[in-house]
Amino acid sequence: MSVALLWVVSPCDVSNGTSFMESVREGNRFFDSSRHRNLVSNERINRGGGKQTNNGRKFSVRSAILATPSGERTMTSEQMVYDVVLRQAALVKRQLRSTNEFEVKPDIPIPGNLGLLSEAYAMCGEVCAEYAKTFNLGTMLMTPERRRAIWAIYVWCRRTDELVDGPNASYITPAALDKWENRLEDVFNGRPFDMLDGALSDTVSNFPVDIQPFRDMIEGMRMDLRKSRYKNFDELYLYCYYVAGTVGLMSVPIMGIAPESKATTESVYNAALALGIANQLTNILRDVGEDARRGRVYLPQDELAQAGLSDEDMFAGRVTDKWRIFMKKQIHRARKFFDEAEKGVIELSSASRFPVWASLVLYRKILDEIEANDYNNFTKRAYVSKSKKLIALPIAYAKSLVPPTKTVSLQR
Repeated sequence: MSVALLWVVSPCDVSNGTSFMESVREGNRFFDSSRHRNLVSNERINRGGGKQTNNGRKFSVRSAILATPSGERTMTSEQMVYDVVLRQAALVKRQLRSTNEFEVKPDIPIPGNLGLLSEAYAMCGEVCAEYAKTFNLGTMLMTPERRRAIWAIYVWCRRTDELVDGPNASYITPAALDKWENRLEDVFNGRPFDMLDGALSDTVSNFPVDIQPFRDMIEGMRMDLRKSRYKNFDELYLYCYYVAGTVGLMSVPIMGIAPESKATTESVYNAALALGIANQLTNILRDVGEDARRGRVYLPQDELAQAGLSDEDMFAGRVTDKWRIFMKKQIHRARKFFDEAEKGVIELSSASRFPVWASLVLYRKILDEIEANDYNNFTKRAYVSKSKKLIALPIAYAKSLVPPTKTVSLQR
């Protein structure tokens, strides 16, 4: 299942052959796509002593399902995820208190090559420009430091998603994901494996980014390996958080909150989470047919049953009145998450709002296209045409110019 990243294009193939997979399984090297082949160093990059930062601290309890000894959950997915939101917001608050005014530190050169770090960021920018054209255009309005940091996070998310959703996904095992998570720990501790890792390592040392959302995204990849059905929306919500809501929590520290915003930090992060959930729900509704052909159903089983539907209806691809009624409810839910997200986008730093508004506006229009296709998401893929994008993007830009509200308007 493709990760619903905070940008406006769906992930597509990045890795080349089995080399990327081998870099995870055997720890040897990373090759990018054919266009970027051999752009990264074959040797491990060591930035020195590997200073432990607040970013790299380990939590004693991972953001995972809490259970009683009998195996029953003690809190809902939404409650559990909000705990991560609070921790990320607290990290940002500590950073702001310690610096009074948020500043981005200058580049930390990698020993042995003063230009290596700049080259690493440039490589991230090339990948973003190739596979996320509209979002990349929006980042041009951001400050150089924030733009490069977003590129670095984008590339890490792509690489992570490709592990289980790319052309070589069959090679990936839980052990390989464990190695990828160990590699993530090294990145946050200042010990990147390759140049793309080096860009992310520099990013998390300069911005108040918490490691937990990154860990949770890897947990979402683990879930994709072992799970192809979701009993109810609570389970689906957790999956959507893992693979997409995490992106919002990673990105807000980079995007920044407008100095004039009166909204609470927690509420802005909660809105970013809502955008990730909305994007992933939209992906799920768009890709019902494609997922069914892979034997996967990312729709709440209890709600399907209540609508008089089953997995067999997914596999048969029947567009019936029952299906249309069911889809209307699912689309309504996704739009409610988009509505919640809109409340937070306006509170972001002015230079960061446009790419996020573009993502929100264009992804939301996919729901309109599903409706225009008479809810046939089995054989018709809903997409926003170039002409509609050209109409929508000026609207997104106009929205990005609206300043934050002068009163506290975001509540959990």
